[in-house]
Amino acid sequence: MVGSSNTDLIIRVPHIPAPGETILGGKFVTAAGGKGANQAVAAARAGGVVTFVAKVGDDHYGQDALAGFRRDGIDVTHVTTDKRAPSGLAMIFVAANGENCIAVADGANGRFSPADVKRAAGAIRSAGMLLLQLEIPLETVCAATGLAARQGVPVILNPAPARSLPDDLLEKVTLLTPNESECELLTGIKVTSEAAAAKAANVLLARGVRTVIITMGKRGAYMATGKERRLVPGFEVEPLDTTAAGAVFNGALAVALAEGTELLQAVRFAHAAAALSVTKVGAQSSAPKRREVDKFLRGTTQGKV
Repeated sequence: MVGSSNTDLIIRVPHIPAPGETILGGKFVTAAGGKGANQAVAAARAGGVVTFVAKVGDDHYGQDALAGFRRDGIDVTHVTTDKRAPSGLAMIFVAANGENCIAVADGANGRFSPADVKRAAGAIRSAGMLLLQLEIPLETVCAATGLAARQGVPVILNPAPARSLPDDLLEKVTLLTPNESECELLTGIKVTSEAAAAKAANVLLARGVRTVIITMGKRGAYMATGKERRLVPGFEVEPLDTTAAGAVFNGALAVALAEGTELLQAVRFAHAAAALSVTKVGAQSSAPKRREVDKFLRGTTQGKV
């Protein structure tokens, strides 16, 4: 796992404030976060053996993050401490309907370099799966992806936050997992239906990605490979906080695929983990344990969910 680590400063509000609007009466919570860290914790709780490669600041936020990773059994040998930049911070507004908006100060994440990846080369070469996001410099993402690809390590890239990506990076990606807005930025196609998702997936496959999974919120996830196209429905739950749903989906997906699970069932496993996560508040705090996911899936099989 290569990616970012942040501390989330969360304010629960009746609705997302409009420009210039002040909302009183919100509830404030501090929680561990960052897309990379969230995925690492989600993967560890889903049953994966996780090594995290990241950078934090020399401050109490960074110390708390490291302690949290260790509690979840994550190998932090390659989480380095930067004495020249603070740890990353994210300010998150969570509305009563579960929707959210996020602003990030990257801090030490912005100084996470290809040299840091090179120092962790042994861990990446020996991995069963590499999962990355885009909350760190693109050159660092490219370095880690290139290293994994040369060693035959499958790469899952969650292209979040949304940005354009070069073809020479996408050609090394085994599985790309954009959401609707990220997919639109990468393809120019607005993903408003299954048919639109199919067109967008075809564009990404033509650019060199081997498998595309477009997460589409309540509609589920559109899965496309060179041989198969299908929409995989998600699970209906009452959402409380959607902050880390994408991270949990990706972390659980990586674990299932690393265990050798067939793609369709791996997506279903990831859907279940994500569904459980949105019923709880916070990012890492919402990631379910493996036993919870397995119990949830047994319940759906028996018609209880």
